[in-house]
Amino acid sequence: MAKVEIYTKDWCGYCARAKALLESKGVAFEEYDITLGGPKREEMLERAPGRTSVPQIFIDGSHVGGSDDLSALNREGKLDALLGL
Repeated sequence: MAKVEIYTKDWCGYCARAKALLESKGVAFEEYDITLGGPKREEMLERAPGRTSVPQIFIDGSHVGGSDDLSALNREGKLDALLGL
């Protein structure tokens, strides 16, 4: 199964939606809460240049994008393959 990382904030509905989609597929993920900023926020900005919104999602180190991007991959039938399902 792929390594999934997701940068989130506490109050973020899009983050909750992305996590719910991953959980519905039984996929474990590493969540980085950047609500208060800090080094993980800086890391996200380096890994996803120009993207300041959350969530930002990475699958096996490749930037997927945000919640809408994740949902689009799922609708197109491409997400399961990326996740190694």
